[in-house]
Amino acid sequence: MGVAAGPIRVVVAKPGLDGHDRGAKVIARALRDAGMEVIYTGLHQTPEQIVDTAIQEDADAIGLSILSGAHNTLFAAVIELLGQRDAADILVFGGGIIPEADIAPLKEKGVAEIFTPGATTASIVDWVRANVRQPAEA
Repeated sequence: MGVAAGPIRVVVAKPGLDGHDRGAKVIARALRDAGMEVIYTGLHQTPEQIVDTAIQEDADAIGLSILSGAHNTLFAAVIELLGQRDAADILVFGGGIIPEADIAPLKEKGVAEIFTPGATTASIVDWVRANVRQPAEA
């Protein structure tokens, strides 16, 4: 995680076949309203497309929204690709319909945080501010 100047940059992505993006759009807007730069990738993105976007956009973090049940596969693929592309400093967090039993294994694979249904936009914004990038000291 760098100490780059400017606002925190977050790619919000909907990987896989999941076609429900209301939650991702709500989170993208909350992050934007909190002063972050948000790049929303749209629906049906592959892990490769998400990682390419994050690198091209010089993102500090990737927020994945997954409701399809493919969270174990898709989170792991994004994290693996970031490592292969020498971009493991891009923090990955996410949310959606993710069983409690899957959260610890996802974190062991490198997912920084998982937000489940009921998480408030304020708590997500606060977490991103506290964990994604420490501001440069003046």
